[in-house]
Amino acid sequence: MSDELIVRKGERIPRRPLSDYSEADSFSHAIKRDGIRATLFEDSNQYGPVAMLFALLVVATVTGAVIKFISGLI
Repeated sequence: MSDELIVRKGERIPRRPLSDYSEADSFSHAIKRDGIRATLFEDSNQYGPVAMLFALLVVATVTGAVIKFISGLI
């Protein structure tokens, strides 16, 4: 994928080229085929938003556990 920005006539904001995208049969198929990083950050399939929600859930749980642990020490 090239990082060349495209400015169309009448537009002020340049567009980046579309990333490689292919449909997956299921969420687990998407993770196995494209990997968690590509599914989360590179929009390689339609399950990017679902993967982002799971990642948010994990990060929020870990953050809450760390805060709870630290508050128990004080």
